[in-house]
Amino acid sequence: MNRSGIPDTGDRGRRWWARVAFVFAAGAAAVPILFAGVLGTVALLIVGTGGVVVTVAALYWFLTRRGILRWISLGVAIVAPIVVLTLFIRAHLLWVVLLAYVLALLAVVCARAALRGRRAETTMPEYPAPPAQLPFLIMNPHSGGGKVAKFDLKRRAEELGADVVLLEGPATVDVTALAQQAVAKGADLLGVAGGDGTQALVAAVAAEHHLPFLVISAGTRNHFAMDLGLDRADPTRSLDALRDGVELRVDLGTINGRTFVNNASFGVYAEIVRSPAYRDDKAATVLTLLPDLLTGHAGPRLVARIGETAVEGPQAVLVSNNPYGNSDLAGLSRRDRLDRGVLGAVTLSVANTRQAVGLLRRTNVRGLTQETPMEVIVDADTPEIPVGVDGESLLLRTPVRCTIEPDALRVRVPRTRPGVRPAAPAFDWVRLWRTAYRPHPASGSAPRD
Repeated sequence: MNRSGIPDTGDRGRRWWARVAFVFAAGAAAVPILFAGVLGTVALLIVGTGGVVVTVAALYWFLTRRGILRWISLGVAIVAPIVVLTLFIRAHLLWVVLLAYVLALLAVVCARAALRGRRAETTMPEYPAPPAQLPFLIMNPHSGGGKVAKFDLKRRAEELGADVVLLEGPATVDVTALAQQAVAKGADLLGVAGGDGTQALVAAVAAEHHLPFLVISAGTRNHFAMDLGLDRADPTRSLDALRDGVELRVDLGTINGRTFVNNASFGVYAEIVRSPAYRDDKAATVLTLLPDLLTGHAGPRLVARIGETAVEGPQAVLVSNNPYGNSDLAGLSRRDRLDRGVLGAVTLSVANTRQAVGLLRRTNVRGLTQETPMEVIVDADTPEIPVGVDGESLLLRTPVRCTIEPDALRVRVPRTRPGVRPAAPAFDWVRLWRTAYRPHPASGSAPRD
């Protein structure tokens, strides 16, 4: 069992997981044929696929239309699955569909267990780290709903020898200047209890001076802390790194020279969060702005150059410091490593209903792209574009250049911590077959001359 709570699986275990996955997959395919017949199975596929297509198309219309047509589309999206279920029930085949679905789900679970990488492939190496003598910590008492006060972080940190500054008062505080001043006074470790935007600003100073950086999970979402394997529920455990810590070497992303630790978002999301009305009424603002943004009637026209590839007119671009898992395209989940030395880049291009359905059918191959480049350049037909950087809305001059700085930051983490749960592996039938049935040499057999 590794630190993340995921059991380590050897080659033999992976082979059997793969074989069981094929058994469940065969069962999922056989059940409809056995109990519904060939024609019945074809009918099930037609009805089920048709229901999904209609639902996706209706949801796209709901997002891109206004007035009565929007609400009619929502009604269709709700009714379509109900109609499909009703048809299955009337044909006395609902149990067949559910059984096939369960078997298919079990096949996916087993396949992921078989394809999951070894622990060494998904765990960042640790390095010994002596305790800091003059740690300097910046704490935002307003971040995370007041976690600094709730967990008494200031007192606990000072008891461990840290110099702590609270970001209090109505005036905006220049945290970069605070960190630089601390370095000038001899600080040998910098740390932040706050949001990821503040983490990035101080991390840039730590990287500049080659100092270790301490992440205290006192923000709202704590995405950076999560991907470092820290305890997000109890930020006091992050302070354990001051007395018994190890060091990780992680990458940093840069966007027009500014550091980011998580991601930068272009297009629809960045335009919406920049709207003055967004903070007062998020749902209404999204519904108001989405139609024009998705159909290209509002917002700048983007061009994303990802390595040697150019993507014209995407509605959304997400650039991350190291790639997210294959099952997470929105930057809402996990990166199992932060030291791969590459960016993650995802673009979404859906200009009409046909392309939206094409994403589902994998026929709109340009609609969704995923790459792991060293550099991404996002240009537009305007001199400036809004960008969401680590959850903060910025206005940046075009072209916007994103790069990766490998091993730029020394992060001090507690020796004992929850760890990072590995991202779900990409589903690959060919690789799964090889895992299940490739020949393995007998144990102890001598190599042939």
